[in-house]
Amino acid sequence: MRVCLLASGSKGNSLFVEAGGRRILIDAGLSCREMTGRLDQLGVRPEQIDALFVTHEHVDHIRGLLPFASRYETPVYCHPLTRGGIPFWERLKTWEKFGPEAGVKLGEVKVQGFPITHDAAAPLGFILDTPEGKVGIATDLGLATRLVAERLKACRVLVLESNHDEAMLRDGPYPWFLKQRIRSRHGHLSNEASSQLLEYLLWENLEAVFLAHLSQENNTPGLAEAAAGRVLGGTDLCRPQLLIGCQRETRLWSDIRS
Repeated sequence: MRVCLLASGSKGNSLFVEAGGRRILIDAGLSCREMTGRLDQLGVRPEQIDALFVTHEHVDHIRGLLPFASRYETPVYCHPLTRGGIPFWERLKTWEKFGPEAGVKLGEVKVQGFPITHDAAAPLGFILDTPEGKVGIATDLGLATRLVAERLKACRVLVLESNHDEAMLRDGPYPWFLKQRIRSRHGHLSNEASSQLLEYLLWENLEAVFLAHLSQENNTPGLAEAAAGRVLGGTDLCRPQLLIGCQRETRLWSDIRS
């Protein structure tokens, strides 16, 4: 299994997962050129991507979707309401039917979506159930609901939002309405909320935790890492590798036994 945050942040998001003989992308928020370049760092050609799943229609998650999927004929899956919210949806011809709850089977990998709270049409988190374990993805959510927490249980790899430090957001330069949006149930998870979710999800087979979608203005990698580190340092259940998402560079976790 390989899991790689190709990029994470307000300027573009994309996640690569290789497991069960399948290569999957979650979101295409980089330019097509940048995405192909970062895949090349992994030794993956863009035409080898088996499927691309979209969490929601905000531009930092779909910037490269049309050129990438059109050029490489990549099957694209998302909630029907999300597809309708994408301005260019009629120009993309590689859409596949997708019922989030039922999910879709790609060989030995099953991908299911679950609803999250964000200011988009029908935003989703995803579970990738593979022969090598489960990968759980939950970013761009204002609230870790009980449903979110239950769906993310028993994952080998977690990708969790850790968007902002509450004090930095409170005292920072953003206008009040934007601070309120970020802090709302339809905004983004703080470091503290992310670490509380992580604490609930700890179990003996958790091997990697990615912290994603860090705000450049209202967070630092050190603060996000410290919040999660306090949770991980206080448990004997597991010792997962902690990786902090970055806009400029990839972050890779690989199981060399696979």
